[in-house]
Amino acid sequence: MNIKNLFKIISDRKLKMPADSYVASLFRLGDDRIIQKVGEEATEVIIASKNKNKKRIISEASDLLFHLLILLSSKDISIEDIEKELE
Repeated sequence: MNIKNLFKIISDRKLKMPADSYVASLFRLGDDRIIQKVGEEATEVIIASKNKNKKRIISEASDLLFHLLILLSSKDISIEDIEKELE
């Protein structure tokens, strides 16, 4: 899955807030929980990197990116906003 498609799914879950959605549950819990998840996942990327475990780095980086996209969506920051900054 590409990042833009994932972000669209996250944005849709934010809008529709389905009861059975993990993403919607994070939006319901609010910024503190979303920020906490980003921090947890960042720490797990660091530990996996320190341990030089490539498979684990990929897994944890994916989790971090997923939760970072949720954070961006919660702040109404688009992928395009990030792309402009990277330019």
